[in-house]
Amino acid sequence: MKINSFYTLLLVIITMFTTSSTQAEEALSPYLKVGTKAISMESLVNEIKSALTGAQFDVLGDYSPENNARFHVIAYTRTDLKQISLTKKDRGALAAILKIGLIDNNGVITISMLNPMYLFNAYFGNEITGKADKLAGIAEAAKSAMKSFGNTFAPFGGSVETDDLKDYKYMAFMPKFGDPSLLNEFTSFEEGLQTIRKNLTAGKGSTKKVYELVFADKGIAVFGVGLYDKAIGEAHFLPIIGEDNLAAMPYEIILQGTKATIMPGKYRLAVHWPELSMGTFMKIVSTPGEIESTLEGLTK
Repeated sequence: MKINSFYTLLLVIITMFTTSSTQAEEALSPYLKVGTKAISMESLVNEIKSALTGAQFDVLGDYSPENNARFHVIAYTRTDLKQISLTKKDRGALAAILKIGLIDNNGVITISMLNPMYLFNAYFGNEITGKADKLAGIAEAAKSAMKSFGNTFAPFGGSVETDDLKDYKYMAFMPKFGDPSLLNEFTSFEEGLQTIRKNLTAGKGSTKKVYELVFADKGIAVFGVGLYDKAIGEAHFLPIIGEDNLAAMPYEIILQGTKATIMPGKYRLAVHWPELSMGTFMKIVSTPGEIESTLEGLTK
């Protein structure tokens, strides 16, 4: 009996270490391929919006990245996701926005989605503890809403181990989620809100307002911004780093209190394109700064 008890205990210990190792090595991909459909872009966009709202999601906005009719992105959220995002005090509202990417290849549209759990791990970081089950439920609901458009949900765009994703940086000395770039500081939240709205309405810097998500009682607003400058915007950098990862766009400004910030491009682009080689990154070496300058202009 003692021998059996010893081996039983040994088996339990081995299982615990094996399980722990497996969990530590779990990896997530930033995108999921939903499927393909032969349909017009306009019709598909309308169908997806209807499916999302039917699943209790709220469509925030949509646009054509690069100002190219072949491409489309739909941004959406849900009430419980917004509530959970606000529990992270440091720009947690950025985790409230999910996205669908559409690419038209000669009449057959490839449908993909930003992997919710990838986004949640990257943006919540270690604060995902205690929220993971609810967030996983939202992720499954997002996938379920898209099942009428395909059941593939094949991961793509690279992969990052969850432990690394929670504290992600492209390489040593590169910024993390907790290293925002300050665009401007206002005298009040309302001043910042009106300034950014005014400039987006005017299309300053060849930008396009895709959506805004405002938590007025919290003094927080997130703006999704299309970058339409042909020389330095999406039409310049997306073909280089990979248009398949379309659901990464649009770029965001977050106004929290009196400060307007963005995630620096060396983090924001890297975490959404984790497969990028250093050689490819060097081809867009000026892009992070150009994005920051463009978005800073919206706060002036």
